[in-house]
Amino acid sequence: MFSQIYYLILSRVDGRYLVAQPNARDREMGAGYLLMFRERFEALSYLNSHAADLSDRFAVESVSGTQLKGLLQRWGFHGVGIVQDPLIPKIEFLSYGG
Repeated sequence: MFSQIYYLILSRVDGRYLVAQPNARDREMGAGYLLMFRERFEALSYLNSHAADLSDRFAVESVSGTQLKGLLQRWGFHGVGIVQDPLIPKIEFLSYGG
């Protein structure tokens, strides 16, 4: 996981990352699971499939596995959601215990 490059969706409006909040409790606390994609085209496909009319408000940013810990700590995410299939979407959630 640490040697791989992941792709994140970032809002051009407010600089926030796209997150999943699978539990109502997460919505109340504000932080959720950082959505990550294994390929850039998967992130773009996700945007085009689920937010085509808003896609110009987002950018795709790459991050290395070694940068993830700092990113998770800085933003207070509960963990990551690795998108397995951007069209359905199918997401594998991993909690961060740091």
